Amino acid sequence: MKRFVHIWGLIGLCVVSSCIPTSENPGLSNEQVVAGLKEALQVGTDTAVSILSLTDGYYGDELVKILLPDEANVIIDNIQLIPGGEQLVEDLVLRINRSAEDAAQQATPIFVDAITNITFSDAMNILKGHDTAATDYLKDKTFDDLTSAFLPDVTNSLEKPIIAGQSAQSTWQELTNTYNALAIILPSIEPIETDLALHVTEKALDGLFLKVSEEEKSIREDPVARVTSILEQVFGSLDG
Repeated sequence: MKRFVHIWGLIGLCVVSSCIPTSENPGLSNEQVVAGLKEALQVGTDTAVSILSLTDGYYGDELVKILLPDEANVIIDNIQLIPGGEQLVEDLVLRINRSAEDAAQQATPIFVDAITNITFSDAMNILKGHDTAATDYLKDKTFDDLTSAFLPDVTNSLEKPIIAGQSAQSTWQELTNTYNALAIILPSIEPIETDLALHVTEKALDGLFLKVSEEEKSIREDPVARVTSILEQVFGSLDG
């Protein structure tokens, strides 16, 4: 939390210095404002990536923990009635979250590239925007590239024999293949065709951007989080 307070303090310092000059500070150039915002967002994204790439970064946080696809609920509900079935499902959930944690580091260079291209207009729109304007800016600029970068790493991680010599992908295939065999002979059953790697990738990115947005909201919405006078001045001026 303290790191993100300093991040937004840096943004506030740059913008207020540029837009509200005083006799002590004649104001910063547009280039300086942009440089401050770039540094702030760099620190912020590094923080989010470092949290989620730790062991249990996803799995240990209920807000971002990745569950099996909704399409598989029919399997989950029935297999949990079998002795050991509930543990089998949880082991699979653990494996897919480990895959997301393994891939999280791939976000850093892509965030860096997006941040490099921020303009002065971008910086002002972000400051004056809604409570997740910075997060939404990054998501718009990076989501497709992040998907392309995460997917191969997630795919490789899902193939790793993480628990008891089995991988997440092999366990998923075993479950869905057995269920889909029934779908062949029972027309009332819809086969499960979810791409597990793509599902994990999309959910991993949702969790990544959620973490960034939480930190941004706390500064914008909670006066107590504005622990310096410059934060109070900048974000206090945006209050209702």
